[in-house]
Amino acid sequence: MSILEALMLLCFGAAWPFSIARSWKSRSTQGKSIVFLLVLILGYLAGIANKILYHYDVVLFLYLLNITMVSVDACLWVRNRRYEKEL
Repeated sequence: MSILEALMLLCFGAAWPFSIARSWKSRSTQGKSIVFLLVLILGYLAGIANKILYHYDVVLFLYLLNITMVSVDACLWVRNRRYEKEL
């Protein structure tokens, strides 16, 4: 297991619960970019593929946790975009 890789994923992952809460409460896409979120999802997919194909270890769980949180934030972006268009 790569301790540094795990630490990186923990640090990145620590921000997502706050971002999700902000998206949920604000019902706004302001300050968010769907393209950025999709690029992050693509990056996490690449990390997951690497873990599955070449170096399977428990860090895979952190990739799965992070991609889940980014995906939730992306879904909230879509929801909030609909709210904004209704106004």
